[in-house]
Parts: sequence; structure tokens; C-alpha cells
Amino acid sequence: MRKFFVGIAATAVFCVMGAMPILLAAQTTSASNAAIQQQIDDNNAQITQLQNEIAQYQTQLDATTEQKNTLQSAINKLTLQNKQLNAKITVTKKQINTTQVQIQQLAGTISDTQDSIQTEHAGLAESLRRTDEVEAQPLAVLLLSAGGITAAWDDLKALDTLQAAVNNHVVSLANKEKILSNTKNAAEQKSTQLTIQQQTLQTQQGSLAATTKAKSDLLSQTKSKESAYQTLIAQKKSQEQALEAALNDLQSKYNIAVNPNQITPPGQGILSWPIAGKIKITQYFGNTDFAQANAALYRGNGHDGLDIAASIGTPVHAALSGTILATGNTDAVRGCYSFGKWVMIKHGNGINTMYAHLSEIDVSAGQSVKTGDLIGYSGETGYATGPHLHFGVYVSSVTQIIPLGQATKSTTPCSKAVMPVPPVSGYLNPLNYLPAL
Repeated sequence: MRKFFVGIAATAVFCVMGAMPILLAAQTTSASNAAIQQQIDDNNAQITQLQNEIAQYQTQLDATTEQKNTLQSAINKLTLQNKQLNAKITVTKKQINTTQVQIQQLAGTISDTQDSIQTEHAGLAESLRRTDEVEAQPLAVLLLSAGGITAAWDDLKALDTLQAAVNNHVVSLANKEKILSNTKNAAEQKSTQLTIQQQTLQTQQGSLAATTKAKSDLLSQTKSKESAYQTLIAQKKSQEQALEAALNDLQSKYNIAVNPNQITPPGQGILSWPIAGKIKITQYFGNTDFAQANAALYRGNGHDGLDIAASIGTPVHAALSGTILATGNTDAVRGCYSFGKWVMIKHGNGINTMYAHLSEIDVSAGQSVKTGDLIGYSGETGYATGPHLHFGVYVSSVTQIIPLGQATKSTTPCSKAVMPVPPVSGYLNPLNYLPAL
């Protein structure tokens, strides 16, 4: 029996000695964590400074909207947007770096906790094995081995003390395993956060590329001359009227009845807003004041979608899951402005959604998209005389993707431009399907 308690003492020494590397590792980890935390703090300080710069750029951008529409003001606005986007990209990169460091920190904590648990498992297993050896012996054998009742009684008390210690050890081990589980969950959440940040970075870099190209294209088209810029604006306005007239003429001839049973009933929230953040509508659907004031342009049919304020390079997202029905670029047809770069998505509920005047298109026909997927970046291509997104909702069953001239039998500059064409009754009010503002 005495030999047993010598063994117990050896087991206790084994546990303590096994814990020594853990204690030394903990000291090393503590120093490493302090360095990591300093790195995180430095990143956060730089992020705060950059966010202040971003806010200042936004103030300057807001001020440019009050300026006269000139070539220089357009270039200045794109330059400011590029500076702001570069600052946002730097912020996201630093956030990614911080998250990577935090994941590294959590990985170290997980490793240390696992080592500690393994060591304690080994000690606990040895203690339980030796306790089982004693408890398996008959009482008479214990009395004889102890050399008397008093000694046996003392040995049994020592055994009770050991069992209490083992129980406490079990509780401690369970707590450490719980901590390890929580740390793993935190690491997984950080990994998810990292993926989102990397996706954000990719989108921001796409926005920067879109604004940079828009600036380059504008300078190329105008050759840096104000007179050329104003001529371009006038051409767009003139072409807008010609296109609307052609479309209205087509719509009056293209008189196909719409079957309401093939369309999902209106309901707020069926579609999501295609632009993130605060929504500002610059022209509503239907016979708005603007449409009525420009009766010659709209011919009483009103505006066929929503115009949503969006600076060049703003990410545009799918309003609902579906399939890319078609994409196009009417600017590729010389002398035609129209929708510029556009995307149409066909959804499974009888409606299509239209996204026009884009600066860049990131999808292709036949591709499946989910609600919120990036499909392109806003711009002012086509007959837009200022950056915005034209968002339309069409009845799927009566919408054709055809060259405009095929329908109108005309030879206008836009006759070869391919675009979605429904009858007048094929246009739906987007606000009947979007979340309330």
C-alpha cells in the first residue's frame, strides 16, 4: 500500500513536470501576444486616420455636385473618387491584416490549450489507473498491506484526498476543453470575416478600375477640350430623345397582352435594392413631373424605370436570384447612346430586372446569380448625362432582346443596337417590388 502512495506521489510529480513546458510556453505566448496586440493597435490607429481622410473626400465629392457640369468638374470628381477608393482599399487591406494576425493569435491559443489538455489527460489517466488498482483489492489485503488498522485508515483518507483531487482535475479539464471549443469558434468566425473582407477588397479594386477607365475614356473622347465635352453632352441629350421616340413608336405597335397570372403579385421586399447604402431616387417610374414636363420625349408613356443616384464605379448587385438573360453595350454602335452598358436578369417569378448605364459588366449571358451578387459597376454610359443607375422591372413573357431596327424597321443610328424591348404594358413599377425606403 505504501508503494502505491509512492506511485501516487510520482504521478503528481509527473503532472507537475509535464506542466512545466506549458508554463514556459505560456510565458513565451504572453510576450508574443503583446507584440501581436501592438500590431493590431497600430493598424486600428491607421484605419481611424484613413477613415477621416475618406470622410473628407466625401465632403469634397458632395461639393462637386453643386458645380457646373464641365469637363474639369467631371475630371475632378473622378480624381476625388479615385483618391477615396484608394483610401478605402488601404483600410480594407489593413483590416485583412488585422484579422490575419488575430487568427494567428487564436491559433497559438488553440495550440497551447491543446498541449495543456493532452498533458492533463495523461496525468489524469495515470491517477485513475492507480486509484482503480487500490479499489480493486479486497479490504483484508489492504489491511495486511498497510500493517494495521490505523495505517490502513490513514491510507484510505489519503485515497479520499486523491479522489477529490482527481475530481477537481476532471472539472478543470472540462473547463479547458470548453475554452478550446470557444477559441475554435472564434477562429472560424474570424476566418469568415476574412473572406468577406477579401471580397470587399476585390469589389473596391473593381470600382477603382472602373473610375480610372471612365476618366481615361472621357479624356480620350474629348481630347481634354471643354467644347468637345459639351458637344458630347448635347449629342447624348439629342440621342436620348430619338431613342425614346423610337421605343415609344415600337411599344405602340408591339401590342401583346400581358397575362397577370404569369407574374408574381406585387409585394415589398420581393426584390432587393441593387445599390447598397442610402438610396436616392432621382427620377421615379411613370408619369412623373419630369416626364410630364418633357411630353415630347415620353409621349405620355412616362418613365419606364427608376433612376438611382450612383457615382461611377458604385457596385451594382442582382436584385434577385436568376439567370443573366443578356448583356449589351449600345455605345458600341456608332452614333447610338441609348442604355449604354446594360444587364438583364430573368427571375423565376415572371419578371426580369434591367440595369443600365453601367461602366463595367462583370457577368455574361447564361450565368446564374444569387440575390446580392455583384453584376457590374454603375456609370454614365449611353445617353446618361450624369452618373446613375437606371433600374427597370419588365414582364418576362413579353420582353424581347432584339436590335431596335428589327422592330421599328428604321435606319436610325440605333437600329443595330441590341436591347430589351417590351410593350408599354410590359413595364412594371419597381417600387411595387422593392423594400420600402
